[in-house]
Amino acid sequence: MPVLAALTNGSPHSWIILNALVARFGPVTVLVEEKEPRGAVLRRRIRRQGLLRVAGQLGFVALQRLLARRARRRIREILASRGLDPRPHPGCEVVQVGSVNSQACRAELGRLKPDVVLVFGTRILRRETLQAIQALHAPVLNLHSGITPKYRGQAGGYWALAMGDPEHAGVTVHLVDEGVDTGAVIAQAPFRPEPGDSFPTYFYLQADAFRPLVVQAVEDVLQGRLSTWDPGLPSAQYFHPTLWGYVWTGLRRGVW
Repeated sequence: MPVLAALTNGSPHSWIILNALVARFGPVTVLVEEKEPRGAVLRRRIRRQGLLRVAGQLGFVALQRLLARRARRRIREILASRGLDPRPHPGCEVVQVGSVNSQACRAELGRLKPDVVLVFGTRILRRETLQAIQALHAPVLNLHSGITPKYRGQAGGYWALAMGDPEHAGVTVHLVDEGVDTGAVIAQAPFRPEPGDSFPTYFYLQADAFRPLVVQAVEDVLQGRLSTWDPGLPSAQYFHPTLWGYVWTGLRRGVW
């Protein structure tokens, strides 16, 4: 049985994907990262993006809490109609590691000696973490909720829709390098929102789109036939929308 390790934030979206892997390959060891302290996140964002933009992003987060409550019915419809299971799998070992860049995480990976490492929903892997995994000769695959390199960073699927570019609203499986979603592309697939979908539901649609891509990518790693390709797209990095930008886009384009 192959040894698969996943570095995740333990979200329902991640378990939708993990459960697809378990169904095909057996139990996965899941290393769950804790949320970074809010103060540290804010200080880093302010240094990079400025106080005004970060204030707008905080307003957006507050609005999303309201939209998430309103989206519960639609989320249940997506789960039922697509056969998605967001519950943690009882057969998987779950290990809390604090941060994916901690010594505890690197030690756990050294113990496991995985055949492949999957990353989604965590902080950016630092060089020492990436090198520690590479020393195990395990490919590191990132699951990015956007089409790279055109929509790197955060909320790539939303940004494609917000930019009037629905043909590039999708997901990407790519190798991890030291950049932000700049690794070589393994597979991509679109997702198609329906009327009534919004920011909180996009992630469930994207989790569904990920499932066959990730299963195939792991199969290719195990069979020694993993390959990459160049989408031939421009490269740009995106961050969380601001409250005013999100509302304006919703009113102008109907993208919420």
